[in-house]
Amino acid sequence: MPKGLRQAVKDNLAKCRAAAIAAVDAYNRPGPQFRTAHYVVLIVMAWTSAFHAIYFRRGRPPYYKRPGKKPKGDRYVRIDGDFKHWELSKCLNEYFDSNNPPERKNIEFLIGLRNKIEHRHLPLLDASLYGECQAALLNLEDLLVSEFGAEYALAEQLAVSLQFGRSIPPEKKRAAKQLATTNAKTIKAYVETFRGSLPSTTLNSTKYSFNVFLVPKVAKSASVADASVEFIKLDEKNSDDVARLEKLNVLIKEKLIPIANLDLYKPTQVVKTVQDRIPFRFTMSNHTDARDRLKVRPLAGSPKPECTDATYCVYDKVHKDYLYTEAWIKRLVKALATESGFKSVLGYDPDPK
Repeated sequence: MPKGLRQAVKDNLAKCRAAAIAAVDAYNRPGPQFRTAHYVVLIVMAWTSAFHAIYFRRGRPPYYKRPGKKPKGDRYVRIDGDFKHWELSKCLNEYFDSNNPPERKNIEFLIGLRNKIEHRHLPLLDASLYGECQAALLNLEDLLVSEFGAEYALAEQLAVSLQFGRSIPPEKKRAAKQLATTNAKTIKAYVETFRGSLPSTTLNSTKYSFNVFLVPKVAKSASVADASVEFIKLDEKNSDDVARLEKLNVLIKEKLIPIANLDLYKPTQVVKTVQDRIPFRFTMSNHTDARDRLKVRPLAGSPKPECTDATYCVYDKVHKDYLYTEAWIKRLVKALATESGFKSVLGYDPDPK
């Protein structure tokens, strides 16, 4: 590898690690109410630098080329005298090609989120985006270790942030109503739509969103060598590991709270909207079949009606009924737009309008 490329690899790795650590520092620092925006901007920078390091090491500078045959010193696009580097979206396309693993979708989600929140103050979304933020950090470390070796792991320089409380204070629940602002609705729609477009295998993967339950660790004795916090690695390809995780999820199922019925739709509204957007008849009976087959809410009479797939459906405890999200409408419209899709979802052929 030419000396210039070797230095470019080192420089980009240093930038990657510095940006990742700064991202964690911004997210974990007590007080700031703009943590997710700061984190996303910095973690996108870290990922971009990681990919640039990879391509420099491979002897393929991540610069945009000028069209046509050009002299050696003039083959790349320049902006103000500097080479125009690939942005993160271009790096993802080059690295993954046509493959779409959960870690790629995680970064695509954060890129879109960065573009949405760049100049907005939306602290109330922080908690709901933790999973994607944490997964991006863990995936970055996996990439660095797999491409450059264990000495580039970030774990030794990072710590699990300390938490003050064991429950959500009432103020946060009341603050959720503020999400009705125009800016927040735009971001919320983006999050719901993106999540709603993902297959369940991606949405449930820890490579896309890393969510955890904090369970007190009890031991008979402890030494200074013992870690207070341990991440137990889950092999998603191991059926026994997945079964244990699902059992734990059942034992400590999170109760999701709807956000003041913001942008939620009654079943009749869903049916009418979907009917207007697809070339087939769509009735309340069809909707019932779809919600049951796609398992977005418990079956009628369930002792735990609140255990819904909150991306698509929430339980309104006050009125004891279910409301549906824009993401659910879009998912139905996309899935039922063709005869084959309609039959795949509902199990029978559609009726013409």
